[in-house]
Amino acid sequence: MTIRLENVSKRAGAETHIDGVTIELAADAMNVLIGPTLSGKTSLMRLMAGLDQPNSGRIYVDDKDVTGFPVRKRDVAMVYQQFINYPNFNIFENIASPLRRAGMGRVEVDRKVRAAAEMMRIDDLLDRLPSELSGGQQQRTAIARALVKEAKLLLMDEPLVNLDYKLREGLRSEMRAVFEEARTVVVYATTEPLEALMLGGRTAVLHEGRLLQFGPTAEVYHRPNSITCAQNFSDPPMNVIPGRIENGTGVMSGDIHFRPASHMAGLADGEYRFGVRANHLAVQRMSERAVAVPGIVELAEVSGSETFIHVTHGETSCVVQEDGVHSMRIDEAVEIYVDPGNLFVFGPDEGLVAAPNHGGRSRHDG
Repeated sequence: MTIRLENVSKRAGAETHIDGVTIELAADAMNVLIGPTLSGKTSLMRLMAGLDQPNSGRIYVDDKDVTGFPVRKRDVAMVYQQFINYPNFNIFENIASPLRRAGMGRVEVDRKVRAAAEMMRIDDLLDRLPSELSGGQQQRTAIARALVKEAKLLLMDEPLVNLDYKLREGLRSEMRAVFEEARTVVVYATTEPLEALMLGGRTAVLHEGRLLQFGPTAEVYHRPNSITCAQNFSDPPMNVIPGRIENGTGVMSGDIHFRPASHMAGLADGEYRFGVRANHLAVQRMSERAVAVPGIVELAEVSGSETFIHVTHGETSCVVQEDGVHSMRIDEAVEIYVDPGNLFVFGPDEGLVAAPNHGGRSRHDG
C-alpha cells in the first residue's frame, strides 16, 4: 500500500500552501511530517485525504489516480489534535461507529472493537461515557476508532499535542509498536523533533509548503541537507555560526580558531557556516579538543530539568542546552565550549557539505 504525490501544489488566492511536493509514502514504516506551524503539514494531509483538491499535480493510491476523488470515496481515517468523540455514546459505541455505518455484523463489530480497545489499553472502559475519561483515554478512544476502520490511509494531525508530557510519552511508545504491525499507510504530523525521533520510520521536513528532505528519520536528523532543514529538525533550532577554512585551520565567528575535525578533511579554503545543536554546546569543557567561545549572557530560561542559555559573541547568538537549573545573570560574561567534532558544515548556498560522524555526540552521550 502506497500513496504518491507528484508535483502537487495548493494555492488559496495569492497564498501558496503546498509548493510542488513530490513524495511517496508506504505502509512499511511510520511516515512523519515535521515542520513549524504553517509549514504545510495539515494542508498536505487534507490533500491526501481528499478534503481539498490540488491546483496542480496528481495523487495516486497504489498507482490509481485519485486526484479528483472526494474524501467519501477514499479509504481514509483521521485523528486530530482535539478529542473528537460522540458524547452520548459509550466508548464501545464510539469505537464501533464506523463499523456500524459500514453495515458490519454484530459479532464482527464486537470482535474488532474489543481488539482495538485492548491494543489501546482501554478495554476496561468500554461501558463509560467520554466525559468520564481522562484526556489521554479520550484520545486513545479516537485512535482506536481510527484503527478499527482498517483504512488504507491513517492521518494523524498532531494527535498528542494537547496531552500532558507523561501521557504523550507513553502513547508515542504504544503507537509506534501498534503501527509497526499495521498494513495501513500511517502519516503523523508534528512540530517536535523529539517526537519524530521517538516514532522513527521516515520523516519529511516541510517549510513554507515545500518539501526540504525525506528519508529514514535518523538519517535526516544526522544529515540534514540544508540549514533550513537542520533548524526545523532541531529544538531549539540549530545554532548557525559564520566562519571559514583558512590554510587548514577553522575560524568561527571571526576570531575563534580551531583544528578541523576528521569529517572536515578535504574541505577547500573558503567561507562556510558551521552548525551546532544546542545540546552539543556546554558551559564547561566537555573534551580536550573543545574550543572556548567567550560570550555574554542574554537570557537563561529554565524549562523543567533543563536550562537554555542564550549567549552572544560579537554578532553571533547561540543557545546552549544544559541539564539542571543554572542561575545566570543577564550581561554576565561566560565561556561556552564547542567540540569541532560536533560541527555541521554548510556551504555558501546553505547546503550541507560535511556532517559529524553519527550526527555529533553531546556531553550526555556515553
